[in-house]
Amino acid sequence: MFDNHRLIILDADGTTIDAFEAINLAFSAHNMDIGDIERFQGRRKIFKYLGGLKELPKNLRWQLKEKKRVALIKTLTEVYREEAGLFDGMDVLINRMIDQSDLRVGMITRNITNDPEDTLQQLYRRNGVDASGLDFLIHLSLKEQKLATFQSIRESLKVNPAKAYATGDEKCDYAAAVGSGMHPFMVSFGFESYKRLTEKIGVPAELISQQPQEFCHRIMHGLELT
Repeated sequence: MFDNHRLIILDADGTTIDAFEAINLAFSAHNMDIGDIERFQGRRKIFKYLGGLKELPKNLRWQLKEKKRVALIKTLTEVYREEAGLFDGMDVLINRMIDQSDLRVGMITRNITNDPEDTLQQLYRRNGVDASGLDFLIHLSLKEQKLATFQSIRESLKVNPAKAYATGDEKCDYAAAVGSGMHPFMVSFGFESYKRLTEKIGVPAELISQQPQEFCHRIMHGLELT
């Protein structure tokens, strides 16, 4: 038996948070270079943070040394807590969703800062979002599967899959949403490009927002919040 409410799972980095700019600021503080957004999106997994051929030698020297990696994460945490911003319109959108009594709103993240749940609470609060109103904020390690977590949350809240939604910017977000029966709201202004999402990952173009305002409008319209 399902309860009579809806569910949306939000993604943090690259979907609601301008994570590329935050990472770029942290790298620059340590005389490292991550390249531009287009090349960043084109790199896979760990190479996103090691850079391309131009940036890799210097970045690799930093990240192979444990003390320097610790310092980099500390700086990234400070950037998230004190400087990082949301994409345009995300504050209004998230607050509007939190205000809906029939909508369960939560966040699942793999953010790599120190104490990530507290870090994100501070970031959202500083950017005008009442993050305390979220129904859940869960940090997953890189080894944990989003799909299992999506399924567990939806089942624990007794939400009909037809009333469940998830957002994201990467392959794992799309796979977790589809695999758990949720409608995916995908974006191509985060960690993956539009071309890769459509041509390599197989995300239908109709599910992808290419600009933050388009994403906000798509969700507002889909959840009938307009």
